[in-house]
Amino acid sequence: MASGKEDKAKGAANKAAGKVKEAAGKATGSSKTEGKGKAQQAKGELQKGKGSAKESQTKQR
Repeated sequence: MASGKEDKAKGAANKAAGKVKEAAGKATGSSKTEGKGKAQQAKGELQKGKGSAKESQTKQR
């Protein structure tokens, strides 16, 4: 299982990749690619939240 810091890092990477995809979709007029980018950004946000929650749990122990 990934640590909180790993999840936060992966989440940030997903969010950044999603922003690039969204921009590429806008630039090419591809709503499908733009939508995939937005979905990937949302996944990144959730992953970062999961990492933060894991870190909070670890600190409470």
